Amino acid sequence: MEYVDLIGWAASAATLATYSMKTMLPLRIAAIISNLFFIAYSLLLSLWPMLFLDLILLPFNLWRTAQILRLRRRVAATRSVDSLDFSVLKSYSRPRRMPAGTDIFCRGDTPDALYFIDSGEIRLEELDITLGAGEIFGEIAFFTDAKARTATARCTVDSQVHVVDEATFLRLYFQDPAFGMAIMKTITRRLVQSVERRPDMFQHSFAGPGAAAVATGTR
Repeated sequence: MEYVDLIGWAASAATLATYSMKTMLPLRIAAIISNLFFIAYSLLLSLWPMLFLDLILLPFNLWRTAQILRLRRRVAATRSVDSLDFSVLKSYSRPRRMPAGTDIFCRGDTPDALYFIDSGEIRLEELDITLGAGEIFGEIAFFTDAKARTATARCTVDSQVHVVDEATFLRLYFQDPAFGMAIMKTITRRLVQSVERRPDMFQHSFAGPGAAAVATGTR
């Protein structure tokens, strides 16, 4: 078997490996290897249509591979830092000025938006939490079965907030893993803080019927 045939078989094997991959990064790497082998094979045998195709596919696969690596670095950075950057939300909304004392929403309201604080200060009354510029609020209600606000959000000073509707928020959450990771870290941190400060708000949520019966002395 001549070396040209070996290159052709190697290109075919790499293409087969591409279709067998379960995750995107190994798939793109196998595709790049396949492109390189097919480019060499096409040049040696003057297969111009095949050469044309792989010369187009190679930079496309390199670009997609770079995107995947950048996304993985963003997710890793999100997991390793304490301060989370939600400024991307400003690109999907318009700022709203709200004077001190304004109730942005109340406990029990139907959730319809996520809020990013551009400036000012917001207090979550029932949770005894005060948030400042660069932080978000209103996200937890989108992940509960009750579909209701768990606290009242009130401006303690004149503030400017960005309002992101539910559809935009969910699209960002599912399309951007780094954003989704930041949201989950924020939710977990808020829940831990809330349970520590106001355990009475959560005892009925986490206690089952048996625990309630024991607590009331009926069992």
